[in-house]
Amino acid sequence: MDAIIFTMGTRGDVQPYIFLAQALKEHGHRVTIGTHPCWKELVEESGTAFVPVGPEVDMEYEAARIRGQAKNPALSMLKTMQFVFKMIEGASGEILEQCRGRDLVIVSHSLMGATEAEVLGVKTVNVVLQTQMIPQVKRKKRLKDKIASALIDPQMVRPYNKVRVKYGLPKLKSMDQVMSGSVTLIPISRHVATGSPDWSDKNKLVGYWYQEAPEAQLPEELQSFLSAGEPPVLLALGAMAFETGEERDKLELFVRALEQTGHRALIQGFNKTLGNYPLPPTMLRVGAVPHGALFPRCRAVIHHCGFGTAAMAMACGIPSVPVPHVLDQMGFAQDLYRLGVGTKPVPAAKLSVEAIAAALRELDANYEALRAKAVKLAVDIRAENGLETAVALIEAAQKE
Repeated sequence: MDAIIFTMGTRGDVQPYIFLAQALKEHGHRVTIGTHPCWKELVEESGTAFVPVGPEVDMEYEAARIRGQAKNPALSMLKTMQFVFKMIEGASGEILEQCRGRDLVIVSHSLMGATEAEVLGVKTVNVVLQTQMIPQVKRKKRLKDKIASALIDPQMVRPYNKVRVKYGLPKLKSMDQVMSGSVTLIPISRHVATGSPDWSDKNKLVGYWYQEAPEAQLPEELQSFLSAGEPPVLLALGAMAFETGEERDKLELFVRALEQTGHRALIQGFNKTLGNYPLPPTMLRVGAVPHGALFPRCRAVIHHCGFGTAAMAMACGIPSVPVPHVLDQMGFAQDLYRLGVGTKPVPAAKLSVEAIAAALRELDANYEALRAKAVKLAVDIRAENGLETAVALIEAAQKE
């Protein structure tokens, strides 16, 4: 099978599909990922074929710029979506050419490639990262689903309809209309989310996609730091810690709270700020170290609750201190808290030294219970074999 996956956005929008591509390759399939030119090295380092799609942009920078201009989380998310979908619209010709001759297009959560595959008659499989985006076909949508659709659907329908008109296809009223007729993969654990009786039977919760990494991938300085004391807390805010300029005040909130509560710490991101920021000796700056190698060595993770980071924390059996920034992250943060594997979330809008320190004290006071539940959940998640399940469903759909 010769398959292609298209995706655009930050690293968190690309990484799950790298894991999927690697799993498909292990089963003898040819897989290519089409995404921003800035992710060429990331994709190719995984051993996956890469094709550039869209303009040369620094997506981490652009996401940080948009976030800085729109302080409201909902507005920030919508503006980021508008930016990405404008690029998807402009890249349709490239996408169409890359779909030619393929056996399968794996349509990511941005729905890139769905229209072009339809034009060429290429079979598709969909991936959805949020259960709220699954169409409710057996009854009318609930109010919260209607609200989510009202926010997101128009941002997607407009640019996709421009592309569809170009190819002589009928306009869409809802993005539900371009979902695959074969199978939709939802890479979320059944122990975290549940399916709905109102979904079509083609929607499958398959389990998380993640990969462990050997400790040998850890830099020598990091290994020395880890060996020198108690396991540290990791601050990993993903794309939320990429800056257009220095964000000293924000970093200082976390540093002061970690010092106040007596925690050793590792800090990812904040690259511009850390260039001129002297960390205390109990803290170490770390770069793009694979989470699969780093998380198991840490006491807990303070994170933004992006899809991939939340999944990895659960798969590694490590407690979370959730600091959600935008709408979908709020939901993942609540999942962690509800499951008893995370502290009460501290929304980014309410960040302060006192709020972070209180969350860290909650972590310490309940650590054994949080850790025990996290380890139990990790066992259940690993037993699902999310990637193997996904590959089997993709192979079955391609043969239909």
